[in-house]
Amino acid sequence: MNLSDKRVLVTGSDGFIGSHLVETLLGVGCHVRAFVYYNSFNSWGWLDTLPKETLKKIEIFSGDIRDPNGVRKSIEGMDVVFHLAALIGIPFSYHSPDAYVDTNVKGTLNVLQAARDSKTLERVLVTSTSEVYGTAQYVPIDEKHPFQGQSPYSATKIGADRIAESFYRSFGLPVTIVRPFNTFGPRQSARAIIPTIISQLLSRSKELKLGSLSPKRDFTYVKDTCQGFIEIARSEKTIGEEINIAMQQEISVGELVEELFRLMNVEVKMITEQDRVRPEKSEVYRLLGSNKKLKKLTPWLPKYTFVEGLAETIAWIQDNRDTYKSHIYNV
Repeated sequence: MNLSDKRVLVTGSDGFIGSHLVETLLGVGCHVRAFVYYNSFNSWGWLDTLPKETLKKIEIFSGDIRDPNGVRKSIEGMDVVFHLAALIGIPFSYHSPDAYVDTNVKGTLNVLQAARDSKTLERVLVTSTSEVYGTAQYVPIDEKHPFQGQSPYSATKIGADRIAESFYRSFGLPVTIVRPFNTFGPRQSARAIIPTIISQLLSRSKELKLGSLSPKRDFTYVKDTCQGFIEIARSEKTIGEEINIAMQQEISVGELVEELFRLMNVEVKMITEQDRVRPEKSEVYRLLGSNKKLKKLTPWLPKYTFVEGLAETIAWIQDNRDTYKSHIYNV
């Protein structure tokens, strides 16, 4: 599919990955409708930080992904839907699982139902997460790896993925499940490990407060993740498939801290706070993703090394320190 001049809806466009994806889609010539979460402040999330000339090119649609009527209206006339709207914080899912079911499962169902009834839609890309795999049973983790719901968050994403699969198999809806591994970069919230570390180090605190240092993750820079979405949407071979976006490289949290110490020329005492430690059976200890399928079905290749991505992220957080509450644990 040639995405140029396509009418594209991005749900969750006010968030971290969504706002970057909106920019990427504009860059390849798409007409973008950005679905943002309705609120009384009229905030468009991270889209508010884009240049005015960029914002003029975007059609803003305020709504709630949990509302089937609003979702249906947002999809009217669209050619492609990139569904990213979700509740993503794992600790928050421990005490508010209902909200995750409503947003992640029912919200995805709303998108799929509206997409099925659309007369113009050509593709639906549903965003998954590497958390659906749980702790790796083998590495690299390919798309045939078993699923394991180790948190209410991951369980709802497994449910959303399987509903998406059912709409492809039952109704022939042209769905693809896109599964990024630990995306990072500018605009990411302090609920994620990399902004947590960087923002604390920039605050000149004498202590770095963290959870467990042993889990290993496969980090992908956000611009490479967005390019993965683009290439998956362009390929007809990806319809009905679920596809990882991963670097196929891993680093432990402890090693990540040491790398950031080196890049930022700083070193402080590391403190383990029990509030930040996941329950033992819920902690995902190893995620190392296979990108073999992505590379087989598309021409995707990452443009950023891990260190290059970290350098851009450090620079952005340095310029936007006021957006982070580094003195508290961001659930």
